[in-house]
Amino acid sequence: MKINGEVTTGLGKAAYFLSQEFYTREFERNLGFVPFPGTLNVVVSDDYLDEINEIKNNCQNLIKPDEGFGAVKYIRAKLCDEINGAIVFPAKTTHEENYLEFIAENKLRDHLNLKDGDIVSLEF
Repeated sequence: MKINGEVTTGLGKAAYFLSQEFYTREFERNLGFVPFPGTLNVVVSDDYLDEINEIKNNCQNLIKPDEGFGAVKYIRAKLCDEINGAIVFPAKTTHEENYLEFIAENKLRDHLNLKDGDIVSLEF
């Protein structure tokens, strides 16, 4: 599946969670990289929600961290046909369903010179 979405500023909470050792250790073990402590937030059209929810609900990739932190499902994905990473689906989130959170090794806003409103593609 390949979809386009709009880059938007998130709430800034992902940096804290992605800096926790149990998340970074599991992402490195399962994806081959330690993610930059933050996500690239991409808002996608509601037209994709049924397919995204099906993927999320059937996803077997799961990190169950220490008590007090929420589980995270993830799927491998590619951003803009060039950046390998993953879309994460935190069990505890305040985002709407049409927000996708992409993780990668680099700070993507700097690496790809992205700003709010830019359109990016996600393939998963």
